[in-house]
Amino acid sequence: MKQTDKDIEISTMLVDWYKENQRDLPWRQTTDPYKIWISEIILQQTRVVQGLDYYYRFIDRFPTVDALAAASEEEVLKYWQGLGYYSRARNLHASAQYIMLHCGGIFPSSYETILSLKGIGEYTAAAIASFAWNMPYPVVDGNVYRVFSRLFALDTPIDTGKGKKEFYELANMLINPSNASMHNQAVMDFGALVCTPQAPSCTSCPFQHKCLAFAGGNVLDYPVKQHKTKSRNRYFNYFHIEWNDRTFLSRRDKSDIWKGLYEFPLIETGQSVNFTELSSLPDFKAIFGFQTPLDIMLVLNEKKHVLSHQVIYANFYKVRISNKDSALDKFIEINSSELDNYAISRLTHIYFDKLAESFAN
Repeated sequence: MKQTDKDIEISTMLVDWYKENQRDLPWRQTTDPYKIWISEIILQQTRVVQGLDYYYRFIDRFPTVDALAAASEEEVLKYWQGLGYYSRARNLHASAQYIMLHCGGIFPSSYETILSLKGIGEYTAAAIASFAWNMPYPVVDGNVYRVFSRLFALDTPIDTGKGKKEFYELANMLINPSNASMHNQAVMDFGALVCTPQAPSCTSCPFQHKCLAFAGGNVLDYPVKQHKTKSRNRYFNYFHIEWNDRTFLSRRDKSDIWKGLYEFPLIETGQSVNFTELSSLPDFKAIFGFQTPLDIMLVLNEKKHVLSHQVIYANFYKVRISNKDSALDKFIEINSSELDNYAISRLTHIYFDKLAESFAN
């Protein structure tokens, strides 16, 4: 569909606003597709302010595709530690190895090939293609849904096939093919800084006189969603077991959260339980065998940890034992001083913070 004068005007206004208000971000200062790729994957589920340090750290250790491909998955996960959604790191690693094997070690410049890489969807492929090579592929993310749904008062639910198609067509119509990179970055920054989810800056918005949602007085009603995400509760009971200067870990290898990360011996229960109830379970004996723990300290009590589709309620027990029962042989036995070498979840990080706090007091 041919661009209208109004479409061109909207893109021009966005770009003009961006030139004056853009965020100073390191991945904005490069056209290296590898660095843009890393930044986009980090920012998929992470706010910019949180992602910056991780980006610098990751790029410093893995500055190129071949450096990332040559690393072990375990090391990649360790550098991703704290960002969550660890499948992103595993997909990055797998795609880097694919690029080395099938693309001659050069990041592909074809949108279709970029899209075929593991962990890359239409949004990320468009971002890389437009930011690195100025290709006219529109990015459509939460910011874009919000800005355009309010600007045009579009009430088609964004979580439906029809809505996704409609918004993509609109974004494609509005993008300036000769300035795709700046247009895409402009609409993303505009959504992040001005047209925000809960407190949009409508009074200072340059689109105020064009925004149909503002005219209707119902800006916060957009974008529209049809379905609510269902969430389930899970109850984790962790045991940080100390035997002399040793402790015990296991690696999550199921198709579940935190795959590939390390954790303390765990008992998952169907509901909240206290230690007396916990110690009567067969799973407790499976960990401790016939030995009786000497000291037990509840460090974290039902710590609530919210993920995208589930809420974890976690108890962390610090346990000291005098003898090692053979039941512990199924776990990885390490020197306690080596814990920092293992990639762990953000939840376990919180436990260590609390543990340090309790000893400090």
